[in-house]
Amino acid sequence: MTRASLDKQPHEVASMFDDVAERYDLTNDVLSLGQDRRWRKEVAKAVDARPAQKVLDLAAGTGTSSLPFAQTGAYVVPCDFSQGMLQVGKQRRPWLPYTAGDATRLPFKDDTFDAVTISFGLRNVQDTDAALREMLRVARPGGRIVICEFSHPTWTPFRTVYTEYLMRALPPVARAVSSSPDAYVYLAESIRAWPDQPALAERLGKAGWSRVAWRNLSGGIVALHRGFKAS
Repeated sequence: MTRASLDKQPHEVASMFDDVAERYDLTNDVLSLGQDRRWRKEVAKAVDARPAQKVLDLAAGTGTSSLPFAQTGAYVVPCDFSQGMLQVGKQRRPWLPYTAGDATRLPFKDDTFDAVTISFGLRNVQDTDAALREMLRVARPGGRIVICEFSHPTWTPFRTVYTEYLMRALPPVARAVSSSPDAYVYLAESIRAWPDQPALAERLGKAGWSRVAWRNLSGGIVALHRGFKAS
C-alpha cells in the first residue's frame, strides 16, 4: 500500500491516489459522516457557475465534485494528476472532459477560466504558492477562485477532540472501508499540518488574488476561501 510523506513528492501523492481511486468517494462519505455532500453544495454556491462559463475543477478525482458545475450548464474541466482517479472517473462519467495536470504547471492558456476551484486537494500539492499563482494565471480577468479545504476548528475544546479523531479513529475506520487505508494516515497528518484560515488567506493575497475572504463550515473543520483576479 502506498503512503505519501508530508514533503508531498508528486509521484508519491499521485501513486497514493491511484491506489484509493476505486473506493475513494465511498470512503470520503463514510469518514465525513456524509458531510462531504453538504460541503460540495456550499462549494457550488460559492463558485456560482453560470451557463456557458468555463470552470476548472482541480484535484477533481473521479469527477464527483465537477457534477454540480456541469448541471448549471457551465463547461467544466475536471483536472487531476492521478491517472487512476481519472480512469475511474472516465468509466463512471465518460461525458466529462477529464484532463491530466499538475496544479503547479497547468496545461491551459492564460486567462481561460471564469472560475477555478479546488476541493480537498490544495494541501496535497507540493508547492502551494506556485499552485495559487498558476490558478491566477489561467483565470480570466475578473475571474474567481474557490478553495474548499480542511482547516482548524474555531472552538478550542472541539479542536482537541477533532485532532484526536483524525489521528486515532480515522485510520481504523479507513481500514474497514478503503482499499488502501494507510493512505488515510497521511491524509490525517496533512490535515493536522495545514495552515489555519487567516494564514491561507494571506497566501492567496501574496499570490495575487484580491478581495480574499473565507467562511467556516462545520465549525471550522472545513473552510471556504474565495478571491478574485483583478480586472
